[in-house]
Amino acid sequence: MFSIIMIALCGVVAGFGLRRWKGLQHVNSTITITICFMLFVLGLSVGENRLIVSNLWSYGSQALLISLASILGSAISGWALYKYVLKSKQEERAA
Repeated sequence: MFSIIMIALCGVVAGFGLRRWKGLQHVNSTITITICFMLFVLGLSVGENRLIVSNLWSYGSQALLISLASILGSAISGWALYKYVLKSKQEERAA
């Protein structure tokens, strides 16, 4: 895990140092294409796995439930943060 963090950190440092170089202008589109290709290959590997395909409804419903619970939890946390922390700081500044 440490090596992955160090590789990412080296990429950040190199990107910062080379940010004015014209060759890096197309990196964002290259990254998008690479991620799309990787997702396609992931879909191929999932599609060939008979165990996953036969239980897709079960896995999909669990993934949907976890996603909805995460969104709801984030929304409630954001509302609570605004109501109890940020709103009270704004009231203190106004007073």
